[in-house]
Amino acid sequence: MTFEKAIAGCKKQDRISQKHLFDSFSDGMLMVCMRYVKSLPDAEEIMLNGFYNFFKSIDRFEYKGQGSIGGWLKKIMVNECLIFLRKKGSLKIMDEGYAQEISVDDGMLARMNTNEIFQLIMTLPSGYRTVFNLFVVEGYSHKEIAGMLGISEGTSKSQLNKARVLLQKIMKEKGCYNEK
Repeated sequence: MTFEKAIAGCKKQDRISQKHLFDSFSDGMLMVCMRYVKSLPDAEEIMLNGFYNFFKSIDRFEYKGQGSIGGWLKKIMVNECLIFLRKKGSLKIMDEGYAQEISVDDGMLARMNTNEIFQLIMTLPSGYRTVFNLFVVEGYSHKEIAGMLGISEGTSKSQLNKARVLLQKIMKEKGCYNEK
């Protein structure tokens, strides 16, 4: 089944079409959710809620190629993650002194593999991790992040900088990178 036919089927509440899209995108969307929450069961619940909302609002979706499905699903998943973090009280923006006085080595992340970086990002406090993911991974601007999280653009920029600095500190402490 093509994605275009699956979308058309989903608009008619066809379960086979829904299953096809779920099977095609669920692994990637689970990884999106895992970037924001540490618990696999929580990430799975968020992903399922996201798919529910995707199928519920499918009539507003216009198919423009496979990338449009992934992009729309990703946006839904990120929003579901932010809702979850707010409800749990886990979205804490760290104060300015938390990551002070850490030297920065811009090339360190480039020397690590994807799994190592993912594991390190998961060790960040939730506020840092959320802003880092929204900016670096999802590509949102600081203005968009500020609107999504109810913070100022300056706070978003500060949280991103502190996340980067803290990541480097953690990498140095854990020896998670290879010197070249």
